[in-house]
Amino acid sequence: MSHRKFSAPRHGSLGFLPRKRCRRHRGKVKSFPRDNAANPPHLTAFIGYKAGMTHIVREPDRPGSKVNKKEVVEAVTIVEAAPMIIVGIVGYVETPRGLRPLKTIFAEHLNAECKRRFYKNWCKSEKKAFSKASQRWSQDKESVEKDFERIKRYCKVIRAIAHTQPKMMKMRMKKAHIIEIQVNGGTVPQKVCCTSCFELFCLVS
Repeated sequence: MSHRKFSAPRHGSLGFLPRKRCRRHRGKVKSFPRDNAANPPHLTAFIGYKAGMTHIVREPDRPGSKVNKKEVVEAVTIVEAAPMIIVGIVGYVETPRGLRPLKTIFAEHLNAECKRRFYKNWCKSEKKAFSKASQRWSQDKESVEKDFERIKRYCKVIRAIAHTQPKMMKMRMKKAHIIEIQVNGGTVPQKVCCTSCFELFCLVS
């Protein structure tokens, strides 16, 4: 049995255990912020990619500390957050067992970056993902409008489906990351009107 002669405090934080590779490359939103109807409708999450690190010089405002009002050099991470594109909307109804999705509406046009995420081999595929869903906008637009009305009438939680644009960040990756982002603030019809502007850029600010 191994032991040490002298006791000493442990090395490293236990908060970072277990030290192993993550299961998923894209982060997962465990919980969204609490909704407040007094605020205007806004997105509650965004995807950014680490671009590098640098350092800054700042003056912390910490009364009682040794470094109060003194220049301190700190390491910072640079996160590149290119505009995301909203391509869908999901309406949830509240049930005794939690949230249940009532309706999902996708945009008429999806980028090739977004469609790549639905295929294992993009080159050998027929690239027909969501072709039937896009035909609804031209052939049966009344049903799409009915779905929007159902979401406005019955749903309590509205979430937007958005994807990243890897080509804008000069990444080797070609598949876009897709995420469901909750829309907080305002009434449900206001949230739907804000989110239903499909195929437009949404900025991190």
